[in-house]
Amino acid sequence: MQRALQLAALGAGRTSPNPLVGCVLLDAQGQLVGEGFHAVAGGPHAEVMALRQAGERARGGTAVVTLEPCCHHGRTPPCSEALLAAGIARVVVAMDDPDPRVAGGGLAQLQRAGVEVIRGVAEAEARALNRAFLHRVQSGRPLGLLKWAMSLDGRTALPNGSSQWISGAEARGWVHRLRAGCDAVIVGGGTVRHDNPLLTSRGQRNPEPLRVVLSRSLELPRQAQLWQQAEAATLVAHGPEVEAAQRHWLDQAGVERLELPRCEPGDLLEALAARGCNQVLWECGPALAASALRQGCVQRIAAVVAPKLLGGAAARTPLGDLGLVEVNQAEAWTPAGLQRLGTDWLWQLNADGPGCPPR
Repeated sequence: MQRALQLAALGAGRTSPNPLVGCVLLDAQGQLVGEGFHAVAGGPHAEVMALRQAGERARGGTAVVTLEPCCHHGRTPPCSEALLAAGIARVVVAMDDPDPRVAGGGLAQLQRAGVEVIRGVAEAEARALNRAFLHRVQSGRPLGLLKWAMSLDGRTALPNGSSQWISGAEARGWVHRLRAGCDAVIVGGGTVRHDNPLLTSRGQRNPEPLRVVLSRSLELPRQAQLWQQAEAATLVAHGPEVEAAQRHWLDQAGVERLELPRCEPGDLLEALAARGCNQVLWECGPALAASALRQGCVQRIAAVVAPKLLGGAAARTPLGDLGLVEVNQAEAWTPAGLQRLGTDWLWQLNADGPGCPPR
């Protein structure tokens, strides 16, 4: 199962809306005869890849899979039927699939056909690997990751707005890898106006994550790197109140627009979940970051801390007003890792529950 989990992780950033799945096949004598992983959404599933490698040697053997085999027809046929057709005698899974289209049905089908089923092997590791997929299925929203880089005294920019570069090259490279593991990168209109970001993984993912701008007014610069979409697609989300002229120029520029019921982080994430996003990255300014936190849209935080002092009472900080009036109202976050990135330090934290709840 540990090998199957290693295989599953190879698909990170490319399988959404599907989960990460790895499979190892043993023959009737317990010898390794095949292995595979789900590499890309729409492509063969892990079980099918492993069965192709094993051929007839899989008959009477054991399939070790990180997630319950699917039993429904999607873009590919059911893996449960493929295992039965191959003559597999035993299936070992790390966890059941919470997707309502499966939800125990795949294992039940195998058991009805006389296949021995063993559940719960390395389940905690499998759940951690597919945390984003599980969160989307169970909450209807992608897992939200909020990232910022700041100085040692908690500033993300000088009073005049200058912010490049607070962190070093190693930290910026880590951010590119972080984007590659996400399905969308979200900013607000202010970030587009002030920073003109590119928001790509610099080629570490193909296709690049969707670049999303959440804007109340659509008062955006007519020239921006985000409107150049040869390298990566861009989506501009807004509420119903924006003026027709503002909509028109985006349409003329070939930028996809999405009208939300409300121009709020929660509404945006529900729409992105419907598009198949499992994990999104918030790389936004303080006001939008605070709003995302208040609406329960953040489950992980990654804070890069540089050994620099920027000072200035008017300097920008990572977060806007969270509506707190007492310190003991602050949500508890669980440290999940501290590592050195060149001269910078990276703090990673997880929400104890589903994320900071709305107030």
